[in-house]
Amino acid sequence: MSSSDRRRRRLRPGRRRAAARATARVVAAAAVAGSGALLLLPATAAAQGALRGELSLVQRPGADAADLRDAVVWLESRERGAPDADGAPRAGTIGMRDREFRPHVLAVGAGGTVGFPNEDPFSHNVFSNAELGPFDLGLYRRGATRTATFPRAGVYPIYCNIHSKMVSFVIAVPTPWVARADAAGRFVIERVPAGSYVLHAWHERAGAELTRELQVPAGGAAGIRLALDARAYVAAPHLNKFGRPYALMRADRY
Repeated sequence: MSSSDRRRRRLRPGRRRAAARATARVVAAAAVAGSGALLLLPATAAAQGALRGELSLVQRPGADAADLRDAVVWLESRERGAPDADGAPRAGTIGMRDREFRPHVLAVGAGGTVGFPNEDPFSHNVFSNAELGPFDLGLYRRGATRTATFPRAGVYPIYCNIHSKMVSFVIAVPTPWVARADAAGRFVIERVPAGSYVLHAWHERAGAELTRELQVPAGGAAGIRLALDARAYVAAPHLNKFGRPYALMRADRY
């Protein structure tokens, strides 16, 4: 009789079953590690879920249709020790092409950076006068990229000091739970732990963020309905970086 057979005979039936289960767990973990897949513990999976909802804009009769894909939704936890903006995107890019910022809206974590590459055959001057963190990237030509940091959570309107119709927004969020709506206004925020939150929703045509207290259960939540009031929205020209109206020009001179 081999030494391994003698050891198996000395194990009681209950211990043999426990040992078999432990061996199976080790084998399964090794197989997952070898495949590159991520193994989630059941307790972790049960504590997180998706938050699903839909938002709309309440507009004046006859107003032009708004692009709901520019809406940003995020959750801010009220729980102690909740993750901060470190889990949100730390960097992003807004390109300049055909005298437009692309994309029109970008969400990053508070403290994150955004690069502004110039893809046009003429110069641009990106700036923001937002009190949260004003900046002026100066004048630069095609092929160059300059970067700005968004130190505090909030909404940063972005403009070009040469082309008055160029407008974009950077939404700096203090949380990893952020999403953009689709064309129908639907949004999904994934991997939300159970807990108490404040739900924020923003669109440039709404005067201010919409906020709502929310309790998210372990399995997530669905059927959230948000209506942002855009009836006071009026498209109006903004001022240049010096706080003055843009000068009228017959053509771009840069």
